[in-house]
Amino acid sequence: MTTTPTVEELEAQERRLVFGRFTYEDAWALGSLLVEMARERQAPVAIDIHRSGQQLFHAALPGSAPDNDAWIARKRRVVERYGSASYLVGARHRAKGTTFEDSSRLDPDTYAAHGGSFPITVEGAGVIGAVTVSGLPQLDDHTMVVEALETFLTP
Repeated sequence: MTTTPTVEELEAQERRLVFGRFTYEDAWALGSLLVEMARERQAPVAIDIHRSGQQLFHAALPGSAPDNDAWIARKRRVVERYGSASYLVGARHRAKGTTFEDSSRLDPDTYAAHGGSFPITVEGAGVIGAVTVSGLPQLDDHTMVVEALETFLTP
C-alpha cells in the first residue's frame, strides 16, 4: 500500500528528478520505459510526454479510454502553469484545508490538480515540459511517473 507523500516529500522529488538535457530520443526512451512498466502491471493507462508545447510521445494501453487523454491535457496544463507536479499542486491546496478547484479560480474542465503529470526540468533551463500518466488512481499515476523518472535518471 502506498502512503500519501507530504508536500515536503513531493517537493524533494522535484528537486531530485532533474535532467541534464532532454532530447527527442530521451522522450522516446522515457515513454517506452513507462509503456513497459504499464504492461508489466497491466495498467490501463495513457502516457504522454510534451516539451515546449510539442507532443513528443503518446501511447494508449489496453483498458485506457479517450477520457484519459482529456485528463492528461488537464493535468499537463497544471504543470505548465505552476511549474510543479499536478499532484503537488493539489497537495499544497489540501494542506491549506481547501481544494484546487475551490481556490484556484481556474476552469476545472481545463485544469486538474490530480496526480500523474510531472515537470520535465532541465538544469539551467527550468521546466520545459511534462510527462503524464492517466488511468489509475491519482497517487498511483503520480507514483508510476516518479518511478520511471528515478529509473531513467539513475546512471
